[in-house]
Amino acid sequence: HVQLVESGGGSVQAGGSLRLSCAASGSIGGSTSMGWFRQAPGKEREGVAAIDSEGTTTYADSVKGRFTISKDNAKNTLYLQMSSLEPEDTGVYYCAAAGGEWAELDQRRYTYLGQGTQVTVS
Repeated sequence: HVQLVESGGGSVQAGGSLRLSCAASGSIGGSTSMGWFRQAPGKEREGVAAIDSEGTTTYADSVKGRFTISKDNAKNTLYLQMSSLEPEDTGVYYCAAAGGEWAELDQRRYTYLGQGTQVTVS
């Protein structure tokens, strides 16, 4: 069983930066794909960024050039560096993981989901 615990959320002014972390425990076995999703109030959860076991990344158009996904395999930790934050980036951010070798933003492909961390941009 895999557990994902997000941290690093908070409140920030527009134009500011935050770095989210996702600590993973347990083992999926084989290659692992991971991603970040977010859900704004009253909206559906959407994909933000994804990374596969080789380091290939995918980003939603709305965050390209502002967000960077990365991982530290030695620490079993996934990161999301967010810069030039906008009020539209406000929401609960979730970390997700699945066995596989792809970097996709379709949440149906992910098996595990964290509890989320709140990001508020004003």
